[in-house]
Amino acid sequence: MDRYDTRLFCHDLPTGPDTSMGTVLVTGATGYIGGRLVTELIARGYRVRIMVRVHSDDHRERWPDAEVVVGDALSVPCLNDALKGVHTAFYLIHSLLLGPEDLEAVEIMAAVNFREAAENQGVERIIYLGGLGDSRDALSRHLRSRNQVAVELQKGRVPVTVLRAAIIVGSGSASYEIIKSLVQDAPLVLMPSWTRTKCQPLGIRDVIKYLVGVLETPETAGRSFDIGGPDILTYGEMMRIMAEILKRKQRFVPSPIWNVGFNAYLVSLMTPVPATITSCLLEGIVNEVVCHDHLIRQLIRFDLVPYREALKRALAREDLQTVTTRWSDAYPRDYSLAPKLEHLPRPPLYICSYSIQSAKLARDIFRSVCRVGGDRGWFNSNLLWKLRGMGDRILFGVGTSRGRKSSGVLRVNDVIDFWRVERIKYDEHLLLRAEMQVPGFAWLEFTVKPKGIGNILTVTAYFHPRGVWGKLYWYVFLPFHHFIFTDLIEQIEAVS
Repeated sequence: MDRYDTRLFCHDLPTGPDTSMGTVLVTGATGYIGGRLVTELIARGYRVRIMVRVHSDDHRERWPDAEVVVGDALSVPCLNDALKGVHTAFYLIHSLLLGPEDLEAVEIMAAVNFREAAENQGVERIIYLGGLGDSRDALSRHLRSRNQVAVELQKGRVPVTVLRAAIIVGSGSASYEIIKSLVQDAPLVLMPSWTRTKCQPLGIRDVIKYLVGVLETPETAGRSFDIGGPDILTYGEMMRIMAEILKRKQRFVPSPIWNVGFNAYLVSLMTPVPATITSCLLEGIVNEVVCHDHLIRQLIRFDLVPYREALKRALAREDLQTVTTRWSDAYPRDYSLAPKLEHLPRPPLYICSYSIQSAKLARDIFRSVCRVGGDRGWFNSNLLWKLRGMGDRILFGVGTSRGRKSSGVLRVNDVIDFWRVERIKYDEHLLLRAEMQVPGFAWLEFTVKPKGIGNILTVTAYFHPRGVWGKLYWYVFLPFHHFIFTDLIEQIEAVS
């Protein structure tokens, strides 16, 4: 990809690439920020290695010019292999998806392991993206953990550059989707007192510019910087600006309910972002997060994107179907470790299939298959799908409101409501793995195969139960399968 491609963020960055430095490692490459950073680094000519928890063919297809290594930050031997021969490592690992209870211990352990492995392998620099928050304040567990990770990394001999950011705004970011959904979909927005807390939001393109900029500015090694956008706003003001842009006459109602945990749960029910993430994000909303040091602006000079403009660009990317990464890419935390259908030691206990003959072309049928879920729904029986998603979200599951990144294009690991793409072969085969709360493991498979003068479209449900509850679950829902799946493939064929 051309480094001056306008889809990239760093084409006007004042710093220049130093491709002589050798290998650059990006951890968290499958996440929201890491995925965009890898693309920028490759476009600028760097030799990039990415560390992932589990190998997937999608990584090679997505970044054919990057080296892929499998590693776990909780394993020092894995980190030693990943960091071998690395000049600079981007530390973008976080455990936000664990929720606030387990966050701190896991994050600190990962940071200590990474610091030791970096020293063992002679890494020359570490660049870490943390969170804003005055350490003198009573910080939330999330912000306190972010700061503690920086402290642990800095205890070693390898110089660490720390960038501290507040909420990040961009297409696909969790904070952006929470604000948008509350303004656009909620019947009214409750405004507890802490929505008057000040924040300095930063656009995703400016985050990427700072990450690349400090890599290309040697004097930033071993130093810490606050990074923020040009606007200091309250959370209430941020929602009102979103309402203005969406031309939504939303009702903002003062609320006496101050309990953050309860509000985080309500937010998770009204937005695509699940409770494990909203709990961490909203727990820190009582802390003012603004920049106290502006030195980074003197070292790396470029025009920051105002909050209002960052929202407009995010909305435009959604309209153009050009969202490249999303918070759901790495949620749930252990999605990449979930068993794959083809790796099960024996076929799932329960399997049922429904088919329909069609005279239409395979590519047209499959194009319709790839449009299931998201804003368009499941063609029919949408109420049943929504009720299942609502029940899942109430039980702290992912629900159906995660939607999808693109309305028509799919690749491995993309999310479709409470499913994730496990395998896809265009015009032939789509396999979805369930991520809803379910007592077992479930998959939904669509296949298009030639038969006679046309093609046959088949949907197959696979379920491998866990214990008696899993078997009971299958038989409770079995009567609905014929109606839902038969109707689904008929509608897919009709609109293809």
